[in-house]
Order: sequence, then C-alpha cells, then structure tokens
Amino acid sequence: MKRNYWRGKEKHGWSNRKHGYHPHRYRRPSHNNCTERLEQGEPQTPVNEGSSSSGDPSSSSLTQNSVVPELPGFYYDSEKNRYFRLLPGHNNYNPLTKESIQYKAMECKRLRLLEEEEKQKKKTTRAGLNSSMLLQKRQLGLLSSTSYCRLVHELKVNCMQRRKIEIHSPDSSVAGTNNFKIIVADVACERIFTVNDVEHGGCKYGIINLSGLGKETLTVEMYDNLYFTNRKVNSVCWASLTHPDSHVLLCLMGIAETPGCASLLPASLFSSTNPGDRPGMLCSFKISTAWSCAWCLNPQADNCFSTGLTRRVLVTNVVTGHRQTFGTGSDVLAQQFATQTPMLYNGCRSGEIFSIDVRQRNRKGQSWKAIRLFHDSAVTSIRLLEAEHYLMAGDMAGKIKLWDLRTAKCVKQYKGHHNEYAILPLHVNEEEGLLTAVGQDCYTRIWSLQDAQLLRTIPSPHPSSKDAIPSVVFSSRLGGSRGVPGLLMAVKQDLYHFSYN
Repeated sequence: MKRNYWRGKEKHGWSNRKHGYHPHRYRRPSHNNCTERLEQGEPQTPVNEGSSSSGDPSSSSLTQNSVVPELPGFYYDSEKNRYFRLLPGHNNYNPLTKESIQYKAMECKRLRLLEEEEKQKKKTTRAGLNSSMLLQKRQLGLLSSTSYCRLVHELKVNCMQRRKIEIHSPDSSVAGTNNFKIIVADVACERIFTVNDVEHGGCKYGIINLSGLGKETLTVEMYDNLYFTNRKVNSVCWASLTHPDSHVLLCLMGIAETPGCASLLPASLFSSTNPGDRPGMLCSFKISTAWSCAWCLNPQADNCFSTGLTRRVLVTNVVTGHRQTFGTGSDVLAQQFATQTPMLYNGCRSGEIFSIDVRQRNRKGQSWKAIRLFHDSAVTSIRLLEAEHYLMAGDMAGKIKLWDLRTAKCVKQYKGHHNEYAILPLHVNEEEGLLTAVGQDCYTRIWSLQDAQLLRTIPSPHPSSKDAIPSVVFSSRLGGSRGVPGLLMAVKQDLYHFSYN
C-alpha cells in the first residue's frame, strides 16, 4: 500500500527520492512528536517551513538565523543546530542550565573580542575615521576645529591598547593577593584610593601613587600602610579638609552589634610609618548603613560632608559636629555636591533625583526639594557637568540620561550600558568629551558626550562574574600634571593601563 501511495504521488508531479525528495525529511513535526523524540535522548534539528534541499547558501543561512522556538526542558545549540535536553543532576544540582549556557556564550564573545584586540583588528566605529582623512578634511575647511578635536578623540579611543601595570609594594606578600573592588582617583590623578576584598570577609584599603605611569615602564608604588576592616566598604570619596584631597571619607556598613560609621582619614596616614608623623584630623561618626557619600567644596557649606542613608540624607559639619537631617522617603544611592552653589544632588532607589540647599533650616514636608527629576528605575550614579547646567544619571535599568537642570528635561540618552541591580559609577571627562561606564556584564563602554554615540566596548581581561566587575578611572593626566592620558582598569588582582596617546 505504501509503495502504491508514493507511486501515485509521483504520477501527479511530486518529486521522488531520485530528485532529492524524502517524505519523512520535510514533514513538519508536531510539538508533541518533537518532545517525544527529545525525551528519548535524541537530538532534534529544528524544521523550518519553506526550507529547501537545493544547497543554496542563502536558504541555509536563513534556516540558521530564523527564530528557534523554545521548548520547556530543552536548549538549542546554534553550532550543532539541534535541541538538547537539560538533564537533571544529583543533589538538586543541574550541570546544564540556561544561565550556564548564556555564560558560555558570553565567555566565547569575550575571548573573541580579546583575540581581535591582540591581533589589532579593532576597527573604528565610523567609516572613514582615520587620522589622514580627518587632517585632510580639516585642511580643506570641511571640519570645524571643535568637530576635528572630537573626531580625533574618538579615533584615539579606538586605538587604545591594554598593558598590565606592575604594582610595587614594600610588603611583597600584600600586592596582588586581594581582588580590587573600588579605585577612586584624587582631583590631580596623582593617587588612587583602593579598596580590596579580603578572601575570608572584610576589606583592605590603601593608596597607590601613580607617578610611575609617566615612564616607559608601567610601575606604580603602593604606600606602606594598608588597613583592614571586617566590615564592608559601601562608598568612598576624597575630602579636602586642610588642603585639596587631604583626606579620604569612607562609609562602613555595620555588622552584628557594631553600628555603621563614616570615617574621615588623613591621606598621610597611609604613607607615614611613624605614628607621630601623621598630621591631620582623624575622626569617625556613628551612623546607620550609608549607601553613598559626598564632600562639599563650596565655601558656603565649608567642612561638610553628606551621607545617603535609608530614607534620609545626613549632612555633617566635621569641625563643629552639627548635623542636618532630610527625610527622603527612599534610600539615597548616589550623591554629589555642586561647587558653584551649596546644593546637594541625590539619586534614590525610587528613581527620583532631587537637590537640597544645605543652608536652609525649614525642612518640613517635601518643600525643600528644589529640583526633581525621575527615572523608571533606581538611580545608582549622578555626575554634574562642569558648568552645572547638566546632570548625568545612570540607573538599574541600564539607562544613562543627560538632564538639563534649567528645563528639567532629558536631552540625551547613552545606550548600551548593562545594569540590573548593581550600584555602578559613571565617569565623565569633559576635557576629552567622553563618558565611561562599566556594566554588570563586565564590559567597559565609552561614549561621545556630544552626540551620545558608543565609541568602544572593552572586554574584561578576566571572565565575567559578580566579584570581577572592573573599576576604572579615565583621565588626561594619570600620574599628575606631567602624567600620561588614558584609562586605568582594576579587575581581580590586576591593574591595567590603556594608553590614550
């Protein structure tokens, strides 16, 4: 019966096996049949309507690029073009999960990008963006000086190469033993304050001198004294109490019966070996858990710092000890003082951004909020631009927005940033016209401030993980006034320099 059936089909013009037709090969399986075969351990190639056996490359690429349906309990391997079953493991451990599959794909992408950078195959993001073409257009008057400088900066970003920095320390057992968590540069970019996670809990912190970056050999000196705390360091900023960047402000999380605190430490504490040679004020203020902190450089609120707490802001005068409390209704995750006015800008977990005039005394209700902006997700970082007419803000939805404070409107969005739940900083360098941010996926991205174009995505030298998110500093003078321009990246136990020459 089956032979007669197919002979009948051939008489009516159906292709036979001789012409490449196979009745079972092109029959579209139902979902039940597909699942049935998979449960028996058999890999299944997804069948697409309209596919052809002619061997046409366009049709085969169409098959690979088409949307593959997701089947519960199975995953699709694009390389083998088959479904495979997610097998349960022992003791509630599954060796093959969607997360592990996604991690494998991300790791392959990271290794591929690193290989491209090693082979110097990295291409510019814009067609025709090369030094000779830019110079020719500038000489012909086709580019203004402003546009020429901006495009040159974009070209330099794409030509940055990674080099590892050697960290020298008086105690060789200290350097390179703990993972970097935070690095923060002072205003002159002569030093960076570092916070390192300790293997068995707690943090170590100290200062690294960057003066060695101006030489051909990339070496930096770690100051003698490193300090250990068994509490988590939530936030760090430099403080100018007796002179510019004379101190470091630390916010430590409380544990058990030990309350949280904000500690003001003189920078000389980390470089002096003799306790008698440690000038400067050393003080600590007991507070509940602080998510953020900021130091005020405006003389109208001299010697003051702020801490962003749970549903309130605390402004403290270091000399007098006087405190002002502002209720916010939400956790304050990001803060920055303005320099031209005594205004404090705050970013909240609720997505609200607001400013406070720290001179005012009446703090009833919400009337003291001068400027109010809103994101759809928790705001994790805010940065005022130099003229203080614009504010950059990043949130936990991965959105980065530039706000005009005069009109309270968003004027630009910088796309491509990745964040879901982490408190990640933004780095604005107006001198070069660049915005830098590290995503939760461990990629460092650089945008043009002027047109919000993503200029470069830099993969991490180490596999991505929650404890390996790079911390970066970008400056035109790393190491001081005669230093070198570039990007400083701290990840795991290593420090890297990306030259911006």
